[in-house]
Amino acid sequence: MTTKPVCVGGKVAVLAMTASVFAGEPIQIGSRLELMVDRCLIDQMTDEAQMRLHRPVRRAVAIVHDQPWEGNNSAYHTVFQDGERYRMYYRGRQLDLTGNKLKFPHREVICYAESPDGIRWTKPKLGLIDFDGSKDNNIVWDGHGGHNFAPFKDANPSCSPDARYKALGGSKAEGGLFAFKSPDGIHWSLMSEKPVVTKGYFDSQNLAFWDPIRNQYREYHRDFRDGRDIKTATSKDFLHWTEPVWLEYTKGRITQLYTNQITLYPRAPHIFLGFPTRYVAGRGFLTPFNEQIARTSKRFGTDYTDGGFMTSRDGRRFDVWPEAFIRPGPVSAGRWMYGANYQNWGLVETKSSIPGAPNELSMYASEGGWVGTSNQMRRLTLRIDGFVSIEAPLSGGAFVTKPLVFEGKTLVVNFSTSAAGSVRVEIQGQDGKPIEGYALADCPEVFGDDLERAVTWKRGGDVSSLAGKAIRLRFVMKDADVYAFRFRK
Repeated sequence: MTTKPVCVGGKVAVLAMTASVFAGEPIQIGSRLELMVDRCLIDQMTDEAQMRLHRPVRRAVAIVHDQPWEGNNSAYHTVFQDGERYRMYYRGRQLDLTGNKLKFPHREVICYAESPDGIRWTKPKLGLIDFDGSKDNNIVWDGHGGHNFAPFKDANPSCSPDARYKALGGSKAEGGLFAFKSPDGIHWSLMSEKPVVTKGYFDSQNLAFWDPIRNQYREYHRDFRDGRDIKTATSKDFLHWTEPVWLEYTKGRITQLYTNQITLYPRAPHIFLGFPTRYVAGRGFLTPFNEQIARTSKRFGTDYTDGGFMTSRDGRRFDVWPEAFIRPGPVSAGRWMYGANYQNWGLVETKSSIPGAPNELSMYASEGGWVGTSNQMRRLTLRIDGFVSIEAPLSGGAFVTKPLVFEGKTLVVNFSTSAAGSVRVEIQGQDGKPIEGYALADCPEVFGDDLERAVTWKRGGDVSSLAGKAIRLRFVMKDADVYAFRFRK
């Protein structure tokens, strides 16, 4: 049987191996978690095995934007956990489509909500900003950046206490993106009277965060290149940014990208995950409602948005998944429209509704809007690390990693099998030959469903004697999914 290295997007048989395919320097993974979201670590995969994108499950509505300062076009949500509190920020805006011209009954403001668990949300009365003669509201900002203010808690160890929370916000009409700071996430002020990022279109959720792996701030914002697309820049101090550059895509950009929602995955911060809003123009009318809103603007009724997924190892070159991460769902659900299915920025862990089950990842997506006086965000959940898996049918499948160098004592796997399924792991040398004591025949079948199950062999589960050496992992699966693995210290 002939073999060859796997290329991005391809699958080849690999049950026999030869030293001719084993080229390249070993990848230093230490004890970090590695997700199966890309082919960075994969050298070989059988035809039976495949990479599968998993879609989140819709849960209950998390929050309804029904206050006079909010409205049917409330959008651009940011969510993150801050200690025992979950924080949510979003733009409040109302659209009036009664007539042939789009109208905005009130100014855009930035609102705040919080939660003890990421599931039940409240809107505190903050008493900060006057709206129609009253400060009895949850508005935290009213000024530059009100269209798309995107906060984060700064993890930079050199961050000053008065700037523990930061944000970017602004528009092309305002000259670009402004930098903001806050000591508590509630009271905000400008860091500079002038915008800090000026080259772009910016009419989207433009965001930034601290990258602890590369020791820099990174921002992502919208511009136009063959439609809606994304630029990025970096900074050491949040005020002086490099010249923005376009993102690059491994296999091209499948659709226009409206938002980007790029973040470092908290459990594996060397990996960038993006949850962009995919913008598909000119598909035509699907319902009478689409025809109705098209009377004000044709694209409101003929263009559609859904949720996408993309990943990167360097923050600039991304693998974009061609299929949707969030589909609109039933037509009757009010999500088949331009502006629906916008994913929030940020991933949070929440408790499962199943007693004793592991935590889940929660995210939120927009529903409804355009008419009436409110819209809403629905919570969606996903298995921890469960964005993409390598799966195989009951008849079997396998994949083999590139040469790796690890630190640690125990190999643990995030996986799921059927009652008849299994996962086994063989540890090979760099030459592809099984290491004595760690061959496939030495590995008892692993079955069940776990976020971090230790793999063992007849000699036990201690692999510390192989730490620091170049090895390969061969996963052999039956009716199983492998989501992630790491070597635990």
